[in-house]
Amino acid sequence: MRIAFALSGFHRVDRGAEVALLSVADALAQTGDQVTVFGSGAPREGTAYDFRHVGAVPRERFEWLPSFPPFRDVVMWEDATFAAAFLAQYRPDQFDAVVTCAYPFTHLALRRATAGPGPLQIFVTQNGDWPAFADNAEYRLFRSDGLVCTNPDYFDRNQDRWRSALIPNGIDLARFGDGAPERGRFGLPESGPIILMVSAFIESKRVADGVRAVAGVPGAHLVVAGDGPLRDEVERLAAQLLPGRFSRVSLTAAEMPALYRSADVFLHMSLLESFGNVFLEAMASGLPVVGHDTPRLRWIVGDGQQLCDTTDRAALISALERAVQRGRGASDPRTADFAWPAIAGKYRSFLRDLHAEKTG
Repeated sequence: MRIAFALSGFHRVDRGAEVALLSVADALAQTGDQVTVFGSGAPREGTAYDFRHVGAVPRERFEWLPSFPPFRDVVMWEDATFAAAFLAQYRPDQFDAVVTCAYPFTHLALRRATAGPGPLQIFVTQNGDWPAFADNAEYRLFRSDGLVCTNPDYFDRNQDRWRSALIPNGIDLARFGDGAPERGRFGLPESGPIILMVSAFIESKRVADGVRAVAGVPGAHLVVAGDGPLRDEVERLAAQLLPGRFSRVSLTAAEMPALYRSADVFLHMSLLESFGNVFLEAMASGLPVVGHDTPRLRWIVGDGQQLCDTTDRAALISALERAVQRGRGASDPRTADFAWPAIAGKYRSFLRDLHAEKTG
């Protein structure tokens, strides 16, 4: 099949959605599909897919602007600039299916009119499923030939309305796994427990609450890999509560496996993630996971991790202390079920079924 993936962050940043969809795109291209990726970054060596650069204004430049529908946050401002430039390059008749997780602007751009039936419109719930079920404001414009649901909650909620498939995110097991720590490489202390967060500095990720919790774990050092509009606020808080025990780093995707191997515990504070590739990365690296206890997260990590009510500071500190005591060990065998080739195979089966239905 001829498949296009479009997202402003492709090849420019390595957040969860970008990593997930690029991994699927590359795995599909390696096994015979003709895959084109549209993103605002630069070409990378070693990719099996064809990459096309599309200009976009990075979301960081919009942090000072107000929020109003449909420009509800900086992500949508960036998405709008990408979609406008994307339309100049996009030719719908060149593809059998188009895939994105961005709404509304890239999603609408992919529905550009064509003389024929047009490609399948595939939406992936990497950042939430609200466009698929909300009926207010710009969400009324949502359409999909196929909805990829990254967790059972999304699938149950949407399967009666849209043609849906339950397909989780995955992991590159060749990159994440056991290995020696490299603390000096990242400026981390050589002794004492390292607690790692991999998170954007935005409200929903609750990084500040993570700082407050780690402050209650004697001797622990918190390192956060990420960036975002709340970076300065969190760093000021860390200077007060974790003097000499806090680091913030911004790393490439190639550097992340070594950072995981350099930590002892993984902490994630979001109350509800669509999926969360970071959990698999931590587990594959042998890190005990501390996160908010939900059926969705247990579906991903199983029952062997330190899940708790992370809004209860005492319970969270207790979970962190148990995880520190356990420390880093062997790679969790559960992650083998999420290898990217297997996940990409589920995408291919879903797309081919949809294409067969459409073409008769």
